[in-house]
Amino acid sequence: MTRLTRYLKPYTLMILLAVVLLFVQANADLALPDYLSRIVNVGIQQGGVERALPDAMRTSTLERLALFLDDADKTALLAQYTLVNATSPDYAALVKTYPALADEPLYILGDVDAATVTALTPPVSQAWLAVSVIEQIMADPAKAAQMGGGMGGFDLTKLPAGTDLFKLLTQLPAAQRTQMKALLQERFAALGESMVTQAALRAVKAEYAALGVDAEKLQTAYILRVGAQMLLVTLLSVACTITVGLLAARTSAGLARDLRRAVFEKVEGFSGAEFDKFSTASLITRTTNDVTQVQMVTMMMVRMVIYAPIMGVGGIIRAVSKGSSMWWLIAVAVAFLMSLIAVVFSIALPKFKSIQKLVDRLNLVAREQLSGMMVIRAFNRQDFEEARFDKANVDLTAVSLFINRVMVIMMPVIMFIMNGLSLAIIWVGAHQVAEATMQVGDMMAFLQYAMQIVMSFLMLTMMFIMLPRAAVSGDRIADVLETEASIHDPAAPHTFPTPFKGTVEFRDVGFRYPGAEENVLCGITFTAQPGQTTAIVGSTGSGKSTVVNLIPRFYDVTEGAILIDGVDIRHVAQHDLRDKIGYIPQRGMLFSGDIESNLRYADEDADEETLRWAAEVAQASEFIDAKPEGLAAEIAQGGTNVSGGQKQRLAIARALVKKPPIYIFDDSFSALDFKTDAALRRALKQHTGDSTLLIVTQRVATIKNAEQIIVLEEGQMVGKGTHHELMETCPTYREIALSQLSMEELA
Repeated sequence: MTRLTRYLKPYTLMILLAVVLLFVQANADLALPDYLSRIVNVGIQQGGVERALPDAMRTSTLERLALFLDDADKTALLAQYTLVNATSPDYAALVKTYPALADEPLYILGDVDAATVTALTPPVSQAWLAVSVIEQIMADPAKAAQMGGGMGGFDLTKLPAGTDLFKLLTQLPAAQRTQMKALLQERFAALGESMVTQAALRAVKAEYAALGVDAEKLQTAYILRVGAQMLLVTLLSVACTITVGLLAARTSAGLARDLRRAVFEKVEGFSGAEFDKFSTASLITRTTNDVTQVQMVTMMMVRMVIYAPIMGVGGIIRAVSKGSSMWWLIAVAVAFLMSLIAVVFSIALPKFKSIQKLVDRLNLVAREQLSGMMVIRAFNRQDFEEARFDKANVDLTAVSLFINRVMVIMMPVIMFIMNGLSLAIIWVGAHQVAEATMQVGDMMAFLQYAMQIVMSFLMLTMMFIMLPRAAVSGDRIADVLETEASIHDPAAPHTFPTPFKGTVEFRDVGFRYPGAEENVLCGITFTAQPGQTTAIVGSTGSGKSTVVNLIPRFYDVTEGAILIDGVDIRHVAQHDLRDKIGYIPQRGMLFSGDIESNLRYADEDADEETLRWAAEVAQASEFIDAKPEGLAAEIAQGGTNVSGGQKQRLAIARALVKKPPIYIFDDSFSALDFKTDAALRRALKQHTGDSTLLIVTQRVATIKNAEQIIVLEEGQMVGKGTHHELMETCPTYREIALSQLSMEELA
């Protein structure tokens, strides 16, 4: 995969935008459990009371709180409040909110920053709890015994009923009050900060009730406010999710398009040597299935690789802040999960590396069978081919099933881990709630964070499942893209002389296929003149087609040189070289479309008159005119709906449309009957008289009248001359000729 990263450069901006949005989405998702915790803790359990500093309080209440605060905290607390009475400018608005203001002045909280609230909450909470305890003792003196009966050397159980303890406390010596405060702080510390705060908030709620505030309205307003914030955060997360999904889809689809284009363009520049390295079936698989694998994993990476770690790390941090004593539950669950992933991947990874090769094999077998169906039927080999296909199919299926069986184990095990973790959190958390060391909302938030952490690891697991196969696919694509073509254009290409004649000269040419130990051609030397026909004959495997494939540089010579009009073809651009050549292969290759589109393949600007002329010279007019659609008649893929002879004639007509100065016929008359062959040769002689014709053929009758015949045997020239000269001087040619024609026909 890393070898393909350069193809992601055009999508850098989209990827960066997706990363930013993923940060926003992850933080939004991580905030949701906290909002739920606030709704449960504050909105439901605390009646909407958020902090130990109430928005308003009675003068008597503030004086009582001050009794249990040191001087610094008392000064800081008083600085946050303003005394409001009937003469205050905002009295009319405040009396509606706090009806008790009509009877007595109230202290109203001003704008207070979060740092001040944080600093004042512990001492004020303890003060609220102390005031609450004193008020309970005043209401029921018997409760004094629960505090040990004494406070700071003062025995509360001996006080008469109805005693105003707060008034009494103000009359105590300073040292005794300090001792009492220290004793209360020591007892409150044993309760824990959380329990003290919760008790203080209940006292604040009672203060609001004393002020005439509607407790139900206060609670509802808080829940609706926090719920609205939670909804907005959810909508933000949804918007980020949709946008990131769009960006990921565009990035992955664009990358797939670019890779397919790059592979196709690369393959277009391959020579025969590169095609010998990569099979057609493998190139098709790499362009389709392999690119699809890379596309899928790219989309998942953009969507998850950034998001999952943020969720995992952020979830751990927030979970610990909600329940630091339960961190070990998440640690155990993650350890089990990572162990599971390690075991699964150690088993499945080797299989991922082989699955793409099995897809290649299946495509190869299917392609061979579909293209050779007629041969299979002719030899009654259906059963054999079915068995061969079944073997390739079963091999791929077996590996896929093995991987799926291993992977399918993961989901139930992961669900077991998640449900077990949930149960453990509820069990441990319930005990902590019962002990007042944790609030219900915090336990619920911790549970949600734990699920988010496990899900983030699950997302990473899904990535790890896809990455090995995608990595193999990426390497296979990169192998194609990084393959250097063995045939290159020169840095400073030459041009052919003007006017161009088309003289083709082989000068002591030798050729060896890549990786071969011996040459297939040795010492080939001849010159093909314009206006003449140069024929190449020889037994099967003698190197005839190899000779003509060297002219368009499908392969490059390994020895000697090929010159056209005196210029070495390796010194000119491939485009310029092939622009001068009309090439007709032995297997007439037609493309899906119609006859006209196939003929225009040589020259898309050719007029209909030229198309008709080419078809007539190629002896194709008869069967074209016999079709109701004429030139618009449909051609199936590969020309499967026309005969072999018709296919060859259309291929010849296509080359004629180009009107090149050099024609190469690579055994292009093999499917023609003798009558059509003769008519075609006469027409070619008449209409291509100024061009250089090179004809590879097995038929002596086809090239009897050629100005020059080259005879090959085992890659070497064993004869060169006219038909009559070779009959006299070349035993190989004479043997070939006599095997096809009688002496009278050869005369």
